[in-house]
Order: sequence, then C-alpha cells, then structure tokens
Amino acid sequence: MKIRTSLFRGFVFLILGAGIQFQALSQNSAIEQAVMPGQSGENPEVEYPPQDFATAEAHYNYLLEQANGGTQHTMATIPVWDGLWSAGYNSMPSIFLEEGSMAIAMRPGGSVKEGVLTPEYEEHFRARRAEIDENGSQLYDRLTNCEYPGMPRWLWEPYVKEFVNMPHQSWMMNDFMNETRRVYINGEHVNIDGKHSATGDSIGFWDDDKLIIWTKWINPADYLRGMPLTSNQIEIVETWQQLTDANGQRQLLTQVTFYDPIGLQSPQSAVYTHTASPDLEEFGARIRNWECTTSSNSFQDEEGRTFFRLPGDPEFIDPRGFTDFPEIPGQSLNPMEQ
Repeated sequence: MKIRTSLFRGFVFLILGAGIQFQALSQNSAIEQAVMPGQSGENPEVEYPPQDFATAEAHYNYLLEQANGGTQHTMATIPVWDGLWSAGYNSMPSIFLEEGSMAIAMRPGGSVKEGVLTPEYEEHFRARRAEIDENGSQLYDRLTNCEYPGMPRWLWEPYVKEFVNMPHQSWMMNDFMNETRRVYINGEHVNIDGKHSATGDSIGFWDDDKLIIWTKWINPADYLRGMPLTSNQIEIVETWQQLTDANGQRQLLTQVTFYDPIGLQSPQSAVYTHTASPDLEEFGARIRNWECTTSSNSFQDEEGRTFFRLPGDPEFIDPRGFTDFPEIPGQSLNPMEQ
C-alpha cells in the first residue's frame, strides 16, 4: 500500500510526541554488541572528558592517541547501525538551565545558570528565556524560515535518521531539511573556500565499535529552540556507540563536548540518544526529500511568533501537490492524487 508523505510525517510526529518506545532489530555487526549501562528506563549519564582540554583538537588527538591511531575497519568488520532511528534522550538543557530538561527547553520555566555562558551570550539567553516566559514560546525560530538546523541542533531534531558506516566515511542522514553529515574517517579537515556551513566539516576514527568525531567550521546557530546561541567558533567532539538496553532495544549513545571560546566560559558536555525504530520501517516509513521553501507552511502569528505547520494540521500544505501547470494531465507533483 502506498502511503502519502503527509500521512507518514504525521504518523512520525505523533509517535515522537507520544514518546512511544520500539522493540529493537537484531544487530548485524561483526563486533559484539555492547550493553547499555544502568537499568532499563534510566537516562544515561554524561561521560566527561578524561581530563581538561583547552580545545576540541587537543581532546580529539588525545582520544586518537589512546586508540593507537584508531581501528582500521573493513566492510566485514565495520559496525552496522541499520534501520531508522528516532531522537531520544538529551541532557543538553541541563547545561544552561537549573533543573533543565527537554520538558522546559522550549517552554516557560527554568532559571538560567550563571557563569556557563560568556557575558554577551548569557545576556542574550536571559532575554530569550524572558521572551518564552512572557509569550509561551520563542517568538522567532530560524527553522520556520527554512534555515537548516545545523550542528549541534542536528543531534536532536524530532524526525528519523539513517546511518551508513563505511571504512572511509560515515553518512548520518536526517529526514528533516535533508541534512546529511559526512564524517571522513582517518581524514584531515579541509576547507577549500574558507567558509563555514550548517553542519561544518567532520573527521573521525573508530576505536573498536566507537566512532569519535571532531567537527569544526560550523555556522553560528543555536543548541535548540529556546536554548542559547552558538558562535562561529564552536567545535564539537562526539563519541558514538551502539548499545542494547535491558529489554534488548538498540540505542545509539552519543557523548558530546562543546568547545566555544566565544559563547562558553569553559567546555560543556552532554549526552544524546537515538532509538532504533523498526515499527516505522514496518509501517513503510522512508527518508524522503524535505520540501520547505516551496511549501509555505512557515508563518508568523499576529504577535510575531514563528511557526511551522506540520502534517496533520488542517492548514498543512503538501508541497508535492504544487504544479505550475494544473490544466495539463500528469503535471501534479502528487501522482497519487493525479
């Protein structure tokens, strides 16, 4: 049965909003599956760097040295993170808010922690939180203007992702905004035009079943809607590992450290998870091209707040239904509606 994109995205949105958990697929990797620490249902703890590092480069090079230059995988031994994955737990808000959690990250509540951000960035963040307390949400968000989430926001966007690992590269594909991160294994940073980009430039290496990534040259953005700004000097070190919890459910655990000498007074660490979602695969979900600028689903209300209509909204416009030639047969971008 063919499934309309709008119905699919609506299904994904409702599932993610409800926080439904999925049973895991079996691991298809030559490396023995690691076990998720702690009891089932517990949030993972942040693993801080083994020592204080002044820069992301120093942190990355230390881990590379500890791994003796990294594991040189082949296609037969490379860890396989197959299937669709949904964003899960995220400890990042607790860096910036007292008793911070995703429950209040984009909503009123929570007091700003002092001394985490540099003075200019803390002042802006306080103003942003005051705006949220007054209006119920952040008035303007760049995603509703079709700007890319970018890093580090990419780590927690509420749509499905796919991961393809190869000995020379890892591809991390996000359904939202068509953002694909390419991690160049055993590579060096290269920037031929001197420009930054939404997802930056990522290099990495394998330490057995762990993928360590160093990303730099990232556009200034923010950690998440309702969270602080990031500067154009932010660099990020990530450690990714596939684990299995007590219920046999596959998860990708990502330990992250942010280095931002303009926005942060010192490096800060957080943990993110993604959960394998075989139910979405059985439903027929696939990553497809995300139409944003042509859909006119972004809008501002009378108070200046920005929103993006999601599938299921009565006013949602499916961009596949657009055509410049409606009078000509076969010109509809949604052939299921002719």
